[in-house]
Amino acid sequence: MEPELDRDEYRPPEPSRTPSLLVVAIVLALVAAGGYYAWKRNQAVPAPEAAPVAAAPAAPAEPVQPAAPAAAPTTPAVEHPIDAAEPGADGQADKEPLPALADAGPQVNQMLERLIGRKNVLNFLQIDGFLPHVVATVDNLARPHAPVTVWPVSPTPQRFTTQRNSADGAETIHPDNSRRYQPLVSLIESVDTAQAVGMYRRLYPLVQQAYAEQGFPGRYFNDRLVQVIDHLIDTPVPAQAPAVHLVEVKGSVPSQLPWVRYEFADPQLQNLSAGRKILLRVGADNQRRLQAKLADIRGHLVKK
Repeated sequence: MEPELDRDEYRPPEPSRTPSLLVVAIVLALVAAGGYYAWKRNQAVPAPEAAPVAAAPAAPAEPVQPAAPAAAPTTPAVEHPIDAAEPGADGQADKEPLPALADAGPQVNQMLERLIGRKNVLNFLQIDGFLPHVVATVDNLARPHAPVTVWPVSPTPQRFTTQRNSADGAETIHPDNSRRYQPLVSLIESVDTAQAVGMYRRLYPLVQQAYAEQGFPGRYFNDRLVQVIDHLIDTPVPAQAPAVHLVEVKGSVPSQLPWVRYEFADPQLQNLSAGRKILLRVGADNQRRLQAKLADIRGHLVKK
């Protein structure tokens, strides 16, 4: 049996980063700018050449049927196209060309600093591989798992806390746990959505390239972004703090990292997507505020 653990010391890895994750994956994915090439969403795709038809013999026993033309590869239609960014949307003159994706880090960093300040960039973000990590995280938010290895963020400080219900003994997320997320939620709310989306439009060629390189050629990243935003906005706000429990690990050696074993007690909640579980963990008020910001972003991304 494992020794009793101080519940104030539990610190699950996902909750410790969750607000930063949303900032980067949904808000700050829209803020970096490095150049001014418009994404050509309507690029023509060459039609496949028709297969040659063999000449019929002079007196065939049966008519020779023409060979069926090769089927053209199917590419999903773009639902939410991104327009070219307007000149000067990030407050800078149109001077610098778009960098290569692998070399975009310094310019992305400069744009982020102009938007949220250098101190916030240093405190909350991991700049190395920022754009590919943002693209991967956005895609993963609507999936069962969002690996921390590709999160472009730093941990949120302080400890994850729980409380024990005296009536039934159920362990739930402590109401005060949401307080540590409030400064970052306020930062999210302060981001100028129009400016952020304008920068996203400028950066879109690199974002789309990163998405294709991660295994989605022929798919349109902005469609996936809108899909993920809708998925998160539709997450119900719980009426009370969700119950949690520690997963039992059998063995004679006590766990050195007990906080990584927290899960929702309700199997339906535990089976939700990574993004929806993030929203549930930050607290009801923070969830509503984040969903309101997501709705604002969607309004700037999607044409009426």
